[in-house]
Amino acid sequence: MSHSEPIVRRKLSDEVFVRLKRMITSGELQPGDEMPSERELMERFGVGRPAIREAMQALSSMGLVAISHGERAKVLQLTAQSIFRQVDVAAKIMLASSQDSLEHLKSARIFFERGMVREAAAKASTEDVAHLRDIVEQQRNLRGNAEAFIAMDMKFHNAIAMLSGNPLYVAVSEAMLGWLKEYHTEMLIWTGKEKYTLAEHEEIIERIEEHDAEGAEQAMIKHLERSRALYMLHTSGNS
Repeated sequence: MSHSEPIVRRKLSDEVFVRLKRMITSGELQPGDEMPSERELMERFGVGRPAIREAMQALSSMGLVAISHGERAKVLQLTAQSIFRQVDVAAKIMLASSQDSLEHLKSARIFFERGMVREAAAKASTEDVAHLRDIVEQQRNLRGNAEAFIAMDMKFHNAIAMLSGNPLYVAVSEAMLGWLKEYHTEMLIWTGKEKYTLAEHEEIIERIEEHDAEGAEQAMIKHLERSRALYMLHTSGNS
């Protein structure tokens, strides 16, 4: 090992960032609390305004604080959803630039959903089943309205994830569906496509109601394998 490994002095803003982050992780500042003012922090750490602003920006980009113009920054409540939202933009750029990435996401979604629906079949109560049926009924009334129909489709799959009782599963479900939504084109609204979606959703609910994990998984795979062709990369001619 070389003995000449210079220790790089950290930028002031990096040091401020570490201190501010510690104020949050130590519990000195709780979710919902306002951060101290720039002036207070400048005095506390003995640094100028630029170092404070840069550190705050870094906290904001990590989703740890919310900065709004003219107000004090607020410490955010971290949830599984807020963590996935941090990678939202990057995920969409990655998918938009690579057909492979889109295919990997479609495969990952099927892998995930088949596990989710097995959980749902094991845990669903009569009320849960009624709630899923209600979502499909609402979806049926939205035929012809691509945006609303797809939003209700996402609600159906999120509701299945919620039956797991695990907030991370719900967040993963919402994130994957949100990323895929960018590529779910109006092809869904071609005559007949909505009809298949609704029939497949009903079949999934029937299997869940019967607590038939195997049948629910097979119905989900059939549904997603058919609909995966409806997700495509927009060509450069489209926005």
